[in-house]
Amino acid sequence: MNTPIPSTAAVAAPSKVPAKTLAALLGFLVIALCAPFFVQTLGGNYWVRVLDFALLYIMLALGLNIVVGFAGLLDLGYIAFYAVGAYMMALLGSPHLANQFEWIHQLFPNGLHLSMWWVLPIAVLVAATFGVLLGAPTLKLRGDYLAIVTLGFGEIIRIFMNNLDRPLNITNGPKGITAVDPVHIFGFDFSKTHEIFGLKFSPVFMYYYLLVALVIVIVFVCIRLQNSRIGRAFVAIREDEIAAKAMGINTRNIKLLAFAMGASFGGASGAVFGAFQGFVSPESFTLWESIYILAIVVLGGMGHIPGVILGGILLVGFQELLRVVAEPIQTGIFGHVIVDAEVLRQLLFGLALVGVMLYRPAGIWPSPRKEDRPVVRRAGSVGRF
Repeated sequence: MNTPIPSTAAVAAPSKVPAKTLAALLGFLVIALCAPFFVQTLGGNYWVRVLDFALLYIMLALGLNIVVGFAGLLDLGYIAFYAVGAYMMALLGSPHLANQFEWIHQLFPNGLHLSMWWVLPIAVLVAATFGVLLGAPTLKLRGDYLAIVTLGFGEIIRIFMNNLDRPLNITNGPKGITAVDPVHIFGFDFSKTHEIFGLKFSPVFMYYYLLVALVIVIVFVCIRLQNSRIGRAFVAIREDEIAAKAMGINTRNIKLLAFAMGASFGGASGAVFGAFQGFVSPESFTLWESIYILAIVVLGGMGHIPGVILGGILLVGFQELLRVVAEPIQTGIFGHVIVDAEVLRQLLFGLALVGVMLYRPAGIWPSPRKEDRPVVRRAGSVGRF
Protein backbone atom coordinates (compact mmCIF):
# COMPACT_ATOMS: atom_id res chain seq x y z
CA MET A 1 0.00 0.00 0.00
CA ASN A 2 1.37 3.36 -0.99
CA THR A 3 0.88 5.90 1.77
CA PRO A 4 2.06 9.49 1.46
CA ILE A 5 4.51 10.53 4.12
CA PRO A 6 3.83 14.01 5.49
CA SER A 7 6.87 16.13 5.04
CA THR A 8 8.57 17.33 8.18
CA ALA A 9 9.79 20.37 6.30
CA ALA A 10 7.80 23.52 6.66
CA VAL A 11 7.80 26.24 4.08
CA ALA A 12 6.94 29.79 5.06
CA ALA A 13 4.14 30.94 2.85
CA PRO A 14 4.02 34.54 1.77
CA SER A 15 2.13 36.34 4.51
CA LYS A 16 -0.87 38.40 3.59
CA VAL A 17 -2.16 41.55 5.14
CA PRO A 18 -5.03 40.64 7.53
CA ALA A 19 -8.48 41.49 6.18
CA LYS A 20 -9.32 43.47 9.33
CA THR A 21 -6.24 45.64 8.87
CA LEU A 22 -7.12 46.34 5.25
CA ALA A 23 -10.72 47.15 6.19
CA ALA A 24 -9.55 49.49 8.95
CA LEU A 25 -7.16 51.30 6.62
CA LEU A 26 -9.84 51.60 3.92
CA GLY A 27 -12.25 53.00 6.49
CA PHE A 28 -9.57 55.47 7.62
CA LEU A 29 -9.12 56.62 4.02
CA VAL A 30 -12.86 57.17 3.45
CA ILE A 31 -13.28 59.03 6.72
CA ALA A 32 -10.12 61.05 6.12
CA LEU A 33 -11.32 62.36 2.77
CA CYS A 34 -14.59 63.67 4.23
CA ALA A 35 -13.44 64.66 7.72
CA PRO A 36 -12.26 68.25 7.12
CA PHE A 37 -15.62 69.35 5.68
CA PHE A 38 -17.54 68.02 8.70
CA VAL A 39 -14.97 69.41 11.13
CA GLN A 40 -14.99 72.84 9.50
CA THR A 41 -18.79 72.94 9.61
CA LEU A 42 -18.81 72.10 13.32
CA GLY A 43 -15.79 74.05 14.57
CA GLY A 44 -14.20 76.11 11.81
CA ASN A 45 -10.67 76.07 10.39
CA TYR A 46 -9.12 75.72 13.86
CA TRP A 47 -10.23 72.11 14.09
CA VAL A 48 -9.07 71.37 10.56
CA ARG A 49 -5.65 72.59 11.70
CA VAL A 50 -5.93 70.20 14.65
CA LEU A 51 -6.48 67.40 12.13
CA ASP A 52 -3.34 68.52 10.30
CA PHE A 53 -1.29 68.16 13.47
CA ALA A 54 -2.94 64.82 14.23
CA LEU A 55 -1.72 63.55 10.85
CA LEU A 56 1.78 64.91 11.53
CA TYR A 57 1.87 63.04 14.84
CA ILE A 58 0.58 59.91 13.12
CA MET A 59 3.48 60.12 10.65
CA LEU A 60 5.91 60.43 13.55
CA ALA A 61 4.26 57.62 15.50
CA LEU A 62 4.37 55.26 12.53
CA GLY A 63 8.12 55.89 12.27
CA LEU A 64 8.64 55.31 15.99
CA ASN A 65 6.47 52.19 15.73
CA ILE A 66 9.14 50.61 13.52
CA VAL A 67 11.74 51.10 16.24
CA VAL A 68 9.61 50.42 19.33
CA GLY A 69 6.72 48.31 18.04
CA PHE A 70 8.43 46.14 15.44
CA ALA A 71 12.03 45.90 16.72
CA GLY A 72 11.37 46.42 20.44
CA LEU A 73 14.02 49.16 20.87
CA LEU A 74 12.90 51.82 23.36
CA ASP A 75 13.71 55.24 21.87
CA LEU A 76 13.06 58.38 23.94
CA GLY A 77 14.97 60.72 21.64
CA TYR A 78 12.92 60.24 18.50
CA ILE A 79 12.00 63.92 18.34
CA ALA A 80 15.63 64.65 17.36
CA PHE A 81 15.02 63.26 13.86
CA TYR A 82 11.91 65.41 13.59
CA ALA A 83 14.11 68.41 14.43
CA VAL A 84 16.69 67.43 11.82
CA GLY A 85 14.06 67.31 9.07
CA ALA A 86 12.46 70.59 10.16
CA TYR A 87 15.77 72.45 10.22
CA MET A 88 16.76 71.02 6.84
CA MET A 89 13.57 72.55 5.44
CA ALA A 90 14.17 75.82 7.28
CA LEU A 91 17.77 76.17 6.12
CA LEU A 92 17.25 75.13 2.51
CA GLY A 93 13.82 76.67 2.01
CA SER A 94 14.32 80.17 3.45
CA PRO A 95 16.61 83.20 2.94
CA HIS A 96 18.29 82.64 6.33
CA LEU A 97 21.61 81.20 5.09
CA ALA A 98 21.91 83.80 2.33
CA ASN A 99 21.40 86.55 4.91
CA GLN A 100 24.06 85.15 7.22
CA PHE A 101 26.81 84.11 4.79
CA GLU A 102 28.11 86.43 2.12
CA TRP A 103 29.37 83.68 -0.20
CA ILE A 104 25.92 82.06 -0.23
CA HIS A 105 24.35 85.47 -0.89
CA GLN A 106 26.60 85.94 -3.90
CA LEU A 107 25.55 82.58 -5.33
CA PHE A 108 21.87 82.91 -4.39
CA PRO A 109 20.99 86.60 -3.91
CA ASN A 110 17.36 85.80 -3.01
CA GLY A 111 18.18 82.80 -0.81
CA LEU A 112 18.27 79.08 -1.53
CA HIS A 113 14.48 78.51 -1.56
CA LEU A 114 14.64 74.83 -2.49
CA SER A 115 11.24 73.22 -3.00
CA MET A 116 10.03 70.89 -0.28
CA TRP A 117 10.10 68.07 -2.82
CA TRP A 118 13.87 68.55 -3.11
CA VAL A 119 14.35 69.02 0.61
CA LEU A 120 12.23 65.97 1.52
CA PRO A 121 14.65 63.29 0.21
CA ILE A 122 17.59 65.24 1.65
CA ALA A 123 15.89 65.37 5.05
CA VAL A 124 15.14 61.63 4.85
CA LEU A 125 18.78 60.78 4.08
CA VAL A 126 20.23 63.10 6.73
CA ALA A 127 17.79 61.86 9.38
CA ALA A 128 18.53 58.22 8.46
CA THR A 129 22.25 58.98 8.83
CA PHE A 130 21.63 60.40 12.29
CA GLY A 131 19.61 57.29 13.08
CA VAL A 132 22.56 55.08 12.21
CA LEU A 133 24.87 57.33 14.26
CA LEU A 134 22.54 56.89 17.22
CA GLY A 135 22.13 53.16 16.72
CA ALA A 136 25.81 52.26 16.19
CA PRO A 137 27.07 52.92 19.76
CA THR A 138 23.92 51.49 21.38
CA LEU A 139 23.82 48.06 19.74
CA LYS A 140 24.54 46.23 22.98
CA LEU A 141 22.06 48.26 25.04
CA ARG A 142 18.46 47.35 25.73
CA GLY A 143 15.63 48.48 27.94
CA ASP A 144 16.28 51.29 30.40
CA TYR A 145 19.89 51.78 29.31
CA LEU A 146 18.90 52.30 25.68
CA ALA A 147 16.11 54.66 26.75
CA ILE A 148 18.53 56.86 28.73
CA VAL A 149 21.04 57.04 25.86
CA THR A 150 18.40 57.93 23.27
CA LEU A 151 16.88 60.49 25.66
CA GLY A 152 20.29 62.13 25.92
CA PHE A 153 20.66 62.14 22.15
CA GLY A 154 17.35 63.95 21.73
CA GLU A 155 18.30 66.59 24.28
CA ILE A 156 21.73 67.06 22.71
CA ILE A 157 20.17 67.81 19.33
CA ARG A 158 17.73 70.31 20.84
CA ILE A 159 20.44 72.10 22.83
CA PHE A 160 22.71 72.05 19.79
CA MET A 161 20.03 73.74 17.66
CA ASN A 162 19.35 76.22 20.47
CA ASN A 163 22.99 77.33 20.71
CA LEU A 164 24.16 77.18 17.11
CA ASP A 165 23.77 80.91 16.61
CA ARG A 166 27.36 81.73 17.51
CA PRO A 167 30.11 82.10 16.47
CA LEU A 168 28.37 81.29 13.16
CA ASN A 169 24.64 81.89 13.06
CA ILE A 170 23.35 78.72 11.44
CA THR A 171 20.13 77.98 13.31
CA ASN A 172 19.40 81.49 14.69
CA GLY A 173 19.32 79.98 18.18
CA PRO A 174 16.18 80.31 20.32
CA LYS A 175 14.75 82.95 17.95
CA GLY A 176 14.19 80.27 15.31
CA ILE A 177 14.09 80.57 11.53
CA THR A 178 11.20 82.40 9.89
CA ALA A 179 9.96 82.88 6.31
CA VAL A 180 10.18 79.18 5.45
CA ASP A 181 8.71 78.57 2.00
CA PRO A 182 5.31 76.81 1.81
CA VAL A 183 4.66 73.76 -0.35
CA HIS A 184 4.05 74.22 -4.07
CA ILE A 185 2.51 71.50 -6.27
CA PHE A 186 1.63 72.05 -9.94
CA GLY A 187 1.52 75.80 -9.44
CA PHE A 188 -0.66 75.59 -6.31
CA ASP A 189 0.71 77.63 -3.42
CA PHE A 190 -0.39 75.88 -0.24
CA SER A 191 -0.24 79.13 1.73
CA LYS A 192 -3.13 80.58 -0.30
CA THR A 193 -6.81 79.73 -0.70
CA HIS A 194 -7.79 78.01 -3.97
CA GLU A 195 -11.14 77.26 -5.53
CA ILE A 196 -11.47 73.80 -7.10
CA PHE A 197 -14.75 72.55 -8.61
CA GLY A 198 -16.59 75.35 -6.86
CA LEU A 199 -15.18 74.43 -3.43
CA LYS A 200 -12.84 76.73 -1.55
CA PHE A 201 -9.75 75.05 -0.13
CA SER A 202 -7.96 77.13 2.50
CA PRO A 203 -4.29 76.41 3.38
CA VAL A 204 -5.27 74.08 6.23
CA PHE A 205 -7.34 72.05 3.74
CA MET A 206 -4.49 71.91 1.22
CA TYR A 207 -2.01 70.71 3.81
CA TYR A 208 -4.55 68.27 5.20
CA TYR A 209 -4.87 66.35 1.94
CA LEU A 210 -1.11 66.47 1.42
CA LEU A 211 -0.61 64.96 4.87
CA VAL A 212 -3.26 62.30 4.19
CA ALA A 213 -1.36 61.31 1.02
CA LEU A 214 1.94 61.12 2.93
CA VAL A 215 0.35 59.05 5.71
CA ILE A 216 -1.00 56.62 3.10
CA VAL A 217 2.49 56.25 1.60
CA ILE A 218 4.03 55.63 5.03
CA VAL A 219 1.30 53.13 5.96
CA PHE A 220 1.90 51.25 2.69
CA VAL A 221 5.64 51.10 3.41
CA CYS A 222 4.99 49.92 6.97
CA ILE A 223 2.60 47.17 5.83
CA ARG A 224 5.06 45.94 3.22
CA LEU A 225 7.82 46.06 5.82
CA GLN A 226 5.79 44.21 8.45
CA ASN A 227 5.08 41.35 6.05
CA SER A 228 8.62 41.05 4.71
CA ARG A 229 11.67 39.09 5.81
CA ILE A 230 13.06 42.23 7.41
CA GLY A 231 9.84 42.72 9.35
CA ARG A 232 10.04 39.14 10.61
CA ALA A 233 13.64 39.79 11.64
CA PHE A 234 12.50 42.86 13.60
CA VAL A 235 9.91 40.75 15.45
CA ALA A 236 12.45 38.01 16.13
CA ILE A 237 14.83 40.52 17.72
CA ARG A 238 12.00 42.01 19.76
CA GLU A 239 10.90 38.63 21.10
CA ASP A 240 14.34 37.13 21.80
CA GLU A 241 17.50 38.70 20.45
CA ILE A 242 19.75 35.80 21.49
CA ALA A 243 17.54 33.25 19.73
CA ALA A 244 17.36 35.48 16.64
CA LYS A 245 21.14 35.71 16.53
CA ALA A 246 21.44 31.94 16.96
CA MET A 247 19.12 31.47 13.96
CA GLY A 248 21.49 33.46 11.75
CA ILE A 249 19.91 36.92 11.82
CA ASN A 250 22.47 39.70 11.64
CA THR A 251 21.12 41.57 14.65
CA ARG A 252 23.57 44.45 14.28
CA ASN A 253 22.51 45.35 10.75
CA ILE A 254 18.81 44.79 11.47
CA LYS A 255 18.93 47.11 14.49
CA LEU A 256 20.73 49.80 12.50
CA LEU A 257 18.15 49.42 9.74
CA ALA A 258 15.33 49.85 12.26
CA PHE A 259 16.87 53.05 13.61
CA ALA A 260 17.52 54.36 10.09
CA MET A 261 14.02 53.62 8.80
CA GLY A 262 12.32 55.08 11.84
CA ALA A 263 14.53 58.17 11.69
CA SER A 264 13.82 58.68 7.98
CA PHE A 265 10.07 58.91 8.67
CA GLY A 266 10.82 61.41 11.42
CA GLY A 267 12.93 63.49 9.02
CA ALA A 268 10.17 63.48 6.40
CA SER A 269 7.63 64.59 9.00
CA GLY A 270 9.94 67.38 10.13
CA ALA A 271 10.36 68.73 6.59
CA VAL A 272 6.59 68.88 6.11
CA PHE A 273 6.20 70.51 9.53
CA GLY A 274 8.70 73.24 8.60
CA ALA A 275 6.84 74.08 5.39
CA PHE A 276 3.46 73.90 7.13
CA GLN A 277 4.40 76.18 10.03
CA GLY A 278 6.67 78.54 8.08
CA PHE A 279 8.70 78.84 11.28
CA VAL A 280 11.06 76.47 13.10
CA SER A 281 12.50 76.88 16.61
CA PRO A 282 14.02 74.53 19.21
CA GLU A 283 10.95 74.88 21.44
CA SER A 284 9.04 72.53 19.12
CA PHE A 285 11.39 69.62 19.86
CA THR A 286 11.38 69.17 23.63
CA LEU A 287 11.52 65.90 25.55
CA TRP A 288 7.77 66.10 26.14
CA GLU A 289 7.21 65.72 22.39
CA SER A 290 9.19 62.45 22.35
CA ILE A 291 7.19 61.14 25.30
CA TYR A 292 3.96 62.21 23.63
CA ILE A 293 4.78 60.32 20.42
CA LEU A 294 5.79 57.26 22.42
CA ALA A 295 2.48 57.48 24.30
CA ILE A 296 0.61 57.45 20.97
CA VAL A 297 2.38 54.21 20.01
CA VAL A 298 1.91 52.55 23.42
CA LEU A 299 -1.71 53.60 23.96
CA GLY A 300 -2.74 52.86 20.38
CA GLY A 301 -1.09 49.45 20.25
CA MET A 302 2.61 48.77 19.74
CA GLY A 303 3.36 47.10 16.44
CA HIS A 304 -0.19 47.54 15.12
CA ILE A 305 -0.51 50.14 12.36
CA PRO A 306 -4.29 50.83 12.71
CA GLY A 307 -3.81 51.06 16.47
CA VAL A 308 -1.09 53.70 16.10
CA ILE A 309 -3.33 55.72 13.76
CA LEU A 310 -6.20 55.50 16.24
CA GLY A 311 -3.90 56.51 19.10
CA GLY A 312 -2.74 59.60 17.23
CA ILE A 313 -6.28 60.73 16.47
CA LEU A 314 -7.54 60.13 20.01
CA LEU A 315 -4.64 61.74 21.87
CA VAL A 316 -4.38 64.87 19.71
CA GLY A 317 -8.16 65.29 19.55
CA PHE A 318 -8.53 64.64 23.29
CA GLN A 319 -6.02 67.26 24.38
CA GLU A 320 -7.39 69.92 22.03
CA LEU A 321 -10.96 69.19 23.12
CA LEU A 322 -9.94 69.64 26.75
CA ARG A 323 -8.18 72.88 25.89
CA VAL A 324 -11.45 74.26 24.47
CA VAL A 325 -14.10 72.93 26.87
CA ALA A 326 -12.36 72.50 30.25
CA GLU A 327 -12.53 76.11 31.43
CA PRO A 328 -16.06 76.92 30.12
CA ILE A 329 -17.46 73.79 31.79
CA GLN A 330 -15.84 74.71 35.13
CA THR A 331 -17.12 78.27 34.84
CA GLY A 332 -20.64 77.02 34.11
CA ILE A 333 -20.66 74.58 37.06
CA PHE A 334 -18.65 76.39 39.75
CA GLY A 335 -18.79 79.98 38.53
CA HIS A 336 -15.02 80.18 38.13
CA VAL A 337 -12.06 78.14 36.87
CA ILE A 338 -10.73 75.77 39.52
CA VAL A 339 -8.06 73.96 37.50
CA ASP A 340 -6.31 75.43 34.46
CA ALA A 341 -6.95 73.60 31.20
CA GLU A 342 -3.25 72.75 30.79
CA VAL A 343 -2.98 71.24 34.29
CA LEU A 344 -6.22 69.31 33.80
CA ARG A 345 -5.01 68.04 30.44
CA GLN A 346 -1.83 66.63 31.98
CA LEU A 347 -3.76 65.13 34.89
CA LEU A 348 -6.26 63.33 32.64
CA PHE A 349 -3.48 62.31 30.25
CA GLY A 350 -1.65 60.64 33.14
CA LEU A 351 -4.81 58.94 34.36
CA ALA A 352 -5.49 57.67 30.84
CA LEU A 353 -1.98 56.18 30.73
CA VAL A 354 -2.49 54.44 34.07
CA GLY A 355 -5.94 53.17 33.09
CA VAL A 356 -4.83 51.77 29.74
CA MET A 357 -1.78 50.09 31.27
CA LEU A 358 -4.01 48.45 33.90
CA TYR A 359 -6.90 47.31 31.71
CA ARG A 360 -5.47 47.32 28.16
CA PRO A 361 -1.73 46.70 28.60
CA ALA A 362 -1.34 45.87 24.89
CA GLY A 363 -2.97 49.15 23.85
CA ILE A 364 -6.45 50.32 22.84
CA TRP A 365 -6.22 48.39 19.56
CA PRO A 366 -3.52 45.76 20.08
CA SER A 367 -1.78 43.82 17.37
CA PRO A 368 -3.22 40.33 16.77
CA ARG A 369 -0.59 37.76 17.67
CA LYS A 370 -1.04 36.01 14.34
CA GLU A 371 0.37 39.08 12.58
CA ASP A 372 3.72 38.37 14.23
CA ARG A 373 3.88 34.74 13.17
CA PRO A 374 4.74 33.46 9.70
CA VAL A 375 2.04 31.44 7.97
CA VAL A 376 3.31 27.88 7.55
CA ARG A 377 2.18 25.23 5.11
CA ARG A 378 3.45 21.75 4.55
CA ALA A 379 5.63 21.14 1.54
CA GLY A 380 3.58 18.08 0.58
CA SER A 381 4.58 14.47 0.02
CA VAL A 382 8.18 13.74 -0.73
CA GLY A 383 7.97 10.03 -1.36
CA ARG A 384 5.94 6.86 -1.21
CA PHE A 385 6.69 3.38 -0.06
